[in-house]
Amino acid sequence: MLTEFDLELADGGVLHGYDTGGTGRLAVLWHHGTPNLGTPPAPLFAAADRLGLRWISYDRPGYGGSPRRLGRRLGDAAGYAGEVADALGVERFAVMGHSGGGSHALACAALLPGRVTAVVAAAALAPYGAEGLDWYAGMIASGVASLRAAAAGPAAKERHESSGVRYDPEFTDADEAALAGVWSWFGSVVEPATRAGPGGLIDDDLAYVAPWGADPARICAPVLLLHGDQDGIAPVAHAEWLAERCSTATLRRSPHDGHISVLHGAEAALRWLRAEAG
Repeated sequence: MLTEFDLELADGGVLHGYDTGGTGRLAVLWHHGTPNLGTPPAPLFAAADRLGLRWISYDRPGYGGSPRRLGRRLGDAAGYAGEVADALGVERFAVMGHSGGGSHALACAALLPGRVTAVVAAAALAPYGAEGLDWYAGMIASGVASLRAAAAGPAAKERHESSGVRYDPEFTDADEAALAGVWSWFGSVVEPATRAGPGGLIDDDLAYVAPWGADPARICAPVLLLHGDQDGIAPVAHAEWLAERCSTATLRRSPHDGHISVLHGAEAALRWLRAEAG
């Protein structure tokens, strides 16, 4: 059963959290994409139950029940994750994320080496300005425009989002099929995430083009990177760069998958996570 709660942070902020419960189960902290709520991925609940996993998560600031916090970085995910886990009595946990959530999961693991036991990052972006990576190469036009606006600063990003520009994710046929099937779940977390305005999305994009405050090379837990070769939102070169940077990483490429359909490999990834995290 999924329960929700509000957590007052040590600095006075508030996060809205989620927990499927289960004493003695391995906790997996879900990091959501952009723009999503932090609700854990319902299409994976049955697999997690079979594997003895417990989902915990939270809305990043600016989404759902978590008030906006200007200037947040990807590395802040470690502090948020730690406080959520502490509140639930969880000492060690695995992390999993999709899209921008995958990047947040990696940053979290880099900064919590004593607590994060394993990492699954699906369709993640590499750090902006990563040496040896043409960061925008292969990215869809809407993504380039949105993230270049963020790179120009908060005011430019606010103007971009208020201009009425339409974001076209250019989903592949495989993505569209996934969204028409089990991953139609995204419909329940995307629209509510933007209901109060684009604040969370703006802050996410600003964070993606700023220093993470965490180095993926410092991750000591096992890492599994899932990536579709047809992904135009987070091009596969980002995963290749991360795999080279993280000494503990394994990259599973899916030649025919895009940004959403890559999640067809998520159940197998959970089995990997269960084995690696103990």
